[in-house]
Amino acid sequence: MYCSGFAALLFSGAASAVAHAEQAKRDASQPYFDIYQGPNEQDSIINDPSTQLDYTLSGGEAYPNPYMSDRLGTTGPILISSTNLIESLAHFVRERVPERTVHAKGAGAHGWFEVTTPVAANYSMAKVFSEIGKRTPVTARFSTIAGNLGNADTVRDLRGLAFKLRTEDGILDWPFLNHPVFWLRDPAKFPHFIHSQKRNPQTNLLDHNVHYLSANNESIYQVMRTMSDLGTPYGFRHMNGFSGNTFRAVKENDTWVYIKTTAISDQGIRNNTNGEAIVQAGVNPDFGVQDLYDAIAAGNYPSWTIYWQTMTPQQAENYKYNILDLTKEWLVEDVPLQEIGRITLVQNPTNHFTEVEQIGFDPANMPYGLEPSEDPTLQARLFAYGDAQRYRTGINSKQLPINCPLNPVANFLRDGAMNFNNQGKRPNFWSQQDFLSLAPRPYNDDNHTIWTGGAVKYLSTPTEADFDLPRIFWNGLSERDQNNLIYNVVWHLGQASDLAIRTKQCKIFYHVNATLGEAIAKGVNVTL
Repeated sequence: MYCSGFAALLFSGAASAVAHAEQAKRDASQPYFDIYQGPNEQDSIINDPSTQLDYTLSGGEAYPNPYMSDRLGTTGPILISSTNLIESLAHFVRERVPERTVHAKGAGAHGWFEVTTPVAANYSMAKVFSEIGKRTPVTARFSTIAGNLGNADTVRDLRGLAFKLRTEDGILDWPFLNHPVFWLRDPAKFPHFIHSQKRNPQTNLLDHNVHYLSANNESIYQVMRTMSDLGTPYGFRHMNGFSGNTFRAVKENDTWVYIKTTAISDQGIRNNTNGEAIVQAGVNPDFGVQDLYDAIAAGNYPSWTIYWQTMTPQQAENYKYNILDLTKEWLVEDVPLQEIGRITLVQNPTNHFTEVEQIGFDPANMPYGLEPSEDPTLQARLFAYGDAQRYRTGINSKQLPINCPLNPVANFLRDGAMNFNNQGKRPNFWSQQDFLSLAPRPYNDDNHTIWTGGAVKYLSTPTEADFDLPRIFWNGLSERDQNNLIYNVVWHLGQASDLAIRTKQCKIFYHVNATLGEAIAKGVNVTL
């Protein structure tokens, strides 16, 4: 009896399963569930005013009041069923992504890059440069470098100008600085230099003993530029930008040239004196952020004219400086600027975190027609920039709307935290049954650079050539700018407590120019 009853139950269940399967077959023509329906719905209300919406939990469930908690009576303990409270606190302590180790504080805006001349198309096959008048969407971010998110915008420091161009062939990132050179040419020194500009590990105070700079003479040109009034720009709109590193532009016929890119502010250069920068830091430490935002809001759209400098391989080989040395610039009297386009910013962010804090730049992002050079600091940046974003905003940071390309992405990068576009049902390997096509290789670069010699452990050595550009810079300054540079150095170096460091740095300035060195030595109580 038991067996027969069990059999009846078993077979009735089987019959029911068959019936459901048949029903499923009959319903196969119905539309499938779209997993992006939810995200699309959230996107559709992103700009709706709060007055048109009701408060909900993060899962969309209505909740009577954001201040409410569940508790026993009116005086009893809070209950773990207080979903609203728990969700709010749990999210609150996880709101921040790690701040950038460099370029922590910044401002941003949107606009476009417009081709204004045929120059770039004469050197590169990249479609972004293909015709005069062509516009490409751009997001820009401007920043101080060494400090943290609480930095004043007027501190003496380099500035970053980074532009993300969303081209039809993928992202082109231009991470520039407001100086054409940098503090170093050996990439392994970079963490050491940045650490020297951060807070002292014992006191947690900024350290005025410039150990790094006095021990690395190749930094002197950047030191002098930063200690001039160029080191304290008036906001973000009145400064130029430079690629610094050397890249290559390539045509369809395999020919190529070395290039450096420069962005010249159409607003003109404007700087603060040391005193003005200190006052502004106290009055409005967010001056750069506000100045950019207010200008765009008022319709005063800032723009930068973009130029290339170009060298053939033969010209580069014969140039007076190593063209792969980031402490050297290509003097415009030797290598003229050639206009290629203009960047104009016309739109402020709707949400700073989404559009400015989460944006990531990577010099490895460049379409066909642009290639890296063997500049050692660039080679290091090709890894470090992308990896910094993988750490800050996750392995899928390029899926964030602000970083996402406008052309189709198809590869084998899958899964990982916060993945919201996992490329559907396509194979996660290069399947021969569902074959992912390959775009034709547009040019042959196998023989673009030929190197001789074996692998070595290398560190550059400062030479007399490292003082050429500092002397040119000093001699090109007006008397007022020379006096300001001396004053600025004395103001900063005078706070160094170590006499040996003050003396060593003064000797480096003296080697650039005797008058300069003597004036600084006198100001910081050093006898040369």
